[in-house]
Amino acid sequence: MVTRADLEVRTLGPCTLESPLAHYVGGRDTNEYYVAEDDRVLYDDTVELVRRRGLPLEELPTFETGGARRQIFFDPATTRAGIVTCGGLCPGLNDVIRAIVLELAEHYGVHDVLGFQHGYAGLIPGAAPEPIELTPDLVATINQRGGTILGTSRGAQDVSAIADRLVELGIDMLFVIGGDGSMRGAHHLTDELRRRELPIAVVGVPKTIDNDIPLIGQSFGFATAFGKAAESIESARVEVEATVGGIGLVQVMGRHAGFIACYAALANHDADFVLIPEVEFGLEGEDGLLALMEQRVRERGNVVVVLAEGAGQHLLTSSEATDASGNRALGDIGGYLRGRISAHFEQVGLQHTMRFFSPGYQIRSVAADASDSVFCARLAQTAVHAAMAGRTDVVVGRRRHRFVHVPIPLVTSRSHSVHPDGDLWLSVMESTAQPFRMG
Repeated sequence: MVTRADLEVRTLGPCTLESPLAHYVGGRDTNEYYVAEDDRVLYDDTVELVRRRGLPLEELPTFETGGARRQIFFDPATTRAGIVTCGGLCPGLNDVIRAIVLELAEHYGVHDVLGFQHGYAGLIPGAAPEPIELTPDLVATINQRGGTILGTSRGAQDVSAIADRLVELGIDMLFVIGGDGSMRGAHHLTDELRRRELPIAVVGVPKTIDNDIPLIGQSFGFATAFGKAAESIESARVEVEATVGGIGLVQVMGRHAGFIACYAALANHDADFVLIPEVEFGLEGEDGLLALMEQRVRERGNVVVVLAEGAGQHLLTSSEATDASGNRALGDIGGYLRGRISAHFEQVGLQHTMRFFSPGYQIRSVAADASDSVFCARLAQTAVHAAMAGRTDVVVGRRRHRFVHVPIPLVTSRSHSVHPDGDLWLSVMESTAQPFRMG
């Protein structure tokens, strides 16, 4: 169970300098739209969850609020910042880079910002090109394009060597834009910096197209991704309705969490079945997936199945192979199901036409939509405020519409996933009319 102590954020020291943004926040008190800097945000959001703890108010677990402070730790005139993007692509990476640079330059007067290329490798001399100077002019229009102008990579690097590089370049704060593995690396780096008693802030902007990082609310780029996935589902519906015995199989990203599959399916209600890693399913028997698909085709003439890439792994031969980030390689569930579905329909003598869609890389390489662009900008601003105030070993997120600081060890201690007993999965079942259990 999360405690108040778990949510305490590391700081580099007292904030003694007046912030250039002090006039923005001076005199503002907490209200339903704003959280004052000396207030905190409750971890629990229902009366019953709070009651179960049986704690006095001051001991309840609460988050430090995100946003501008009246006093800051770093002197903007002498501050040098660094930005690095790590892991897989996600819509909005360039938006976050752009917003960090603009916030530093235009509101704090920090004009010395370096962008490290190709992930953490860019912080190892000789492992990647030299860092580039990020200016407002350079980043002015990068939000119009997907990907990241800094490039990215996977895999851990020597935190001691990274710390040496930060010292060599005079970096005062490092913004890490990446997933859970990148955040673990950021935490190890802060431990090394703390051991050396170096006042360098490390602030994370968590990135996960699968939306599987806990405690931060929805991750940036997720809305754009499931919107693009929904277009593929709509295309599948059009295709299957134009063929005899049309079967549409749409495989989307989601190694361990089925959020993209769920949200994309709910966006247009075109899916008949949604298969996710969190809910096992069987193929055989009267209540198995194959029989249920057959029933839909006989009744309606076609069927559309949305499949997260990590679903149904229990049906496949497991592998010990891993990628550069240490993730276990997934079996090809899409290919497996295509074979099993076709074999079943041939066995029962039912004419069918299979259409397979796999929009995986397409949905992560596009530019962020307008909603995500706004979210990216606000996350980036919150990250800059945190760094300038000397916060470190922290990520920023929006917890139930409030921007907050979350200690990195807490967001990397577990994963976030679709709960089979939660309201999201219930909504999916209502939309598809699929049974709670299959097989």
